[in-house]
Amino acid sequence: MSRYEGRPLLRLVDCWVLDAIEQLDDTKRETLEALEPRLAQTFLATGTWQEIVAGQMGFADDVPDMVRHFWRRYLDHAETENLRVDPQAFVVEFVAQNFPAIAPPKR
Repeated sequence: MSRYEGRPLLRLVDCWVLDAIEQLDDTKRETLEALEPRLAQTFLATGTWQEIVAGQMGFADDVPDMVRHFWRRYLDHAETENLRVDPQAFVVEFVAQNFPAIAPPKR
């Protein structure tokens, strides 16, 4: 089973977190921007794709800052331990820990 099977909002949340830490690639960003009208219709919402996802998740205004704070801690830890930085691994762990309803932690 793929990470996103049966979890349509999860892919959007993962992209939202990647965008918050400035690690979303341009191709995905352009695709999401092109999907804004469809997302707005699907979720009966207005705004950018980021605003629509944040609204669906009920994110407070400070959530992007919180994500960036944890990302900086992750980068500091990786540097201290001489580990490879993997933005996608960070996203998977961050989302599982903070939003288990849409992405339960791996056991």
